[in-house]
Amino acid sequence: MIEEQKTESAVSDPDSEPFPLLIAVAPSPAERIRLAERLDGIAPILLVADLDELRRLIAAPQQRAEAAPAAGDGSLVIDSARSTARCRNREVDLTRLELDLLTCLTTEPVRIWSYAELHRAVWRDEGLERKADVQSVVKRLRHKLRQLGTGATIDAVRGVGLRLTDRRQPRIGRA
Repeated sequence: MIEEQKTESAVSDPDSEPFPLLIAVAPSPAERIRLAERLDGIAPILLVADLDELRRLIAAPQQRAEAAPAAGDGSLVIDSARSTARCRNREVDLTRLELDLLTCLTTEPVRIWSYAELHRAVWRDEGLERKADVQSVVKRLRHKLRQLGTGATIDAVRGVGLRLTDRRQPRIGRA
């Protein structure tokens, strides 16, 4: 009788027990794929591109909700912790590249950024300054800015680069 009570109390809910989680930081998609193939079946694995991405993923939900200021006045608010952009009551998720590019453009909104400067700032590499990479992210960002209904857009300045333009002149805020 005593042994039965011990076994019943020793059995617990598997969802409440901690489990091992392997976290790997690898900057390139090829390295992440290679790691996933090599570590398959060992333990649950979380693959991230950099430490900033990891911090965003493991941030406590309460901290993320408290850190989100309201954007009711028509300003574009970029929440780096949650990788989102908000305007009024609308919100869109941003990829790491979209977030980095938009953050770069908002640091100096009237400045015209060359494709090479944007590529170095967003991809953090030298020598591989491909204009097509930047154009692809800009295309997605323009679509998301339209979804938000903000007057902010990314304009191309022929022969020079890109800049953030605000058609309605709302304030561009930071979260």
